[in-house]
Amino acid sequence: MKQIRYFFEALLLFILLGVSKALPVTAASNFGGWIGRSIGPRLAASRKAIRNIEMVFPNKNSEDVQNIVAGMWENLGRVMMEYPHLEKISKTRTEFVGAEHLKNIDEGSIIISAHLANWEIVPPTLLFQGNLPATPVYRAPNNPFSDYLLKKARSINGRIDSIPKSKSGTRNIVKLLKNKGHVGLVIDQKYNEGIEVDFMGHPAMTSDAFAQLTQKFKTPLIAVKVERLENCKFRVTVFPHINIKDKTSEQIVEASHTMMKEWIFENPEHWLWLHNRWKNKNKKKGF
Repeated sequence: MKQIRYFFEALLLFILLGVSKALPVTAASNFGGWIGRSIGPRLAASRKAIRNIEMVFPNKNSEDVQNIVAGMWENLGRVMMEYPHLEKISKTRTEFVGAEHLKNIDEGSIIISAHLANWEIVPPTLLFQGNLPATPVYRAPNNPFSDYLLKKARSINGRIDSIPKSKSGTRNIVKLLKNKGHVGLVIDQKYNEGIEVDFMGHPAMTSDAFAQLTQKFKTPLIAVKVERLENCKFRVTVFPHINIKDKTSEQIVEASHTMMKEWIFENPEHWLWLHNRWKNKNKKKGF
């Protein structure tokens, strides 16, 4: 039964990506946004997003919370329909800021970002506008067919490799860093085996692997912010290297979280509020 469900889920994804590819990039993004805003807020998963938003923004009223939820779903719909157009978006629809911070990093680097706007445009933007081939690390969907379709779209015709999170994936990351490569990580997800640090005012279990790796291999730690400016136009900003000297891995994570909190607060409707991001004691029964 699971394989049958996976098949039909992947078939729907295949059709949506096919429709997107046939449309101009703006039309595809707008269509995805319409689907997301029309369907997403009605899904049960929205309860989780509402709970998270109310916890982080206790002073926002119900209308404000619902607007953030609707905006989140619109953004997610756009992200999905923008997959076939990642190359064009990164080349012609993305303002690239901070390229100077990518100079003289021949020793490799660890690049961190968050699930903001369309986080998938970071690797192609770095490649096409920053001349930096970065390998993103991603959590593979449970559906292997969907994983294949998304990985193929993410690869930009094989020019960008990616590493799924796993034990073998960890070995590949280490190998890449030993060879002075560049690794891209989104670090705003929950990791139960990690360390507890503050994230947007509440304790959250977080992986500190990126901090340990940057210390072990003495590579620059570079934060990259993505902003959706208007519909299908973006700004990708590369920040100065994060100071890791004489810092513990926990302090590095805390500094990174502080930076990303500021990004999320600027455009909360563009962040992925669907994660079980915070500790269980902050959850309400039944959610």
